[in-house]
Amino acid sequence: MDWSIQDIARLAGTTSRTLRHYDEIGLLKPSRTGPNGYRYYNQAALVELQRILLLRGLGLGLPVIGQVLQNETDAAKALAGHLEWLKQEKDRLSRQIASVTQTINAVQGGGDIMAEDMFNGFDHTQYKDEVEERWGKDAYTKGDSWWRGMGADEKAAWKQRSQQLGQDWIAAAAAGIAPGSVDAQAIARRHVDWLTGIPGTPVSDARGDTDTRGSAVKQYVTGLGEMYVADPRFARNYGGADGAAFVRDALKIYAEENL
Repeated sequence: MDWSIQDIARLAGTTSRTLRHYDEIGLLKPSRTGPNGYRYYNQAALVELQRILLLRGLGLGLPVIGQVLQNETDAAKALAGHLEWLKQEKDRLSRQIASVTQTINAVQGGGDIMAEDMFNGFDHTQYKDEVEERWGKDAYTKGDSWWRGMGADEKAAWKQRSQQLGQDWIAAAAAGIAPGSVDAQAIARRHVDWLTGIPGTPVSDARGDTDTRGSAVKQYVTGLGEMYVADPRFARNYGGADGAAFVRDALKIYAEENL
């Protein structure tokens, strides 16, 4: 069974012109072309189109999408990665909806807005013992003081930045791009910038000449990458073990080339 280009455009919410363009650049070929020149697409082509649309939704350009499709030929495996990212996104949006709904109800009802409810799920004290054991009490004290010293807007912005970083990692892993690719390395750079902005970490406290500090940052970044894979609690932030491994590999490449 196959479908005409008009049928596919309607079902996928795109246009015949877009599908013709995909054909012209070799991104999505029709399964056959009729005597009248009309393009027709079979089930395999539909699966490929679904992957293309998902990758476009992740913000990838057509040349990168072409590389992803070429590198990851197992459609079921690739779509499983997309599905994991979509579930993570659904969970994030559900929590945001619940939070905003609660805020609206409080504002409209004249009640008090509870910051604990607005930012539910972020308890920075839960890793206190672990941070002190791994990096010392001074590290936790500095980080705790930094967090408590921020206002509600600053905390919300920092939390959003952290969540976005995690989502971008998941999306990149789901897209099937290489850890050393330009896109993955751009996220790795953001990740390192994010880490160096947290007081109390070995990175932020590194002192001395450039070589000494660079060595400390490199060791810390690569060590964290390994921890993301080894500890399921951290791996969940990146879509599971495979996503965490992707983050680890990308951070290792970034550290080797830039730190």
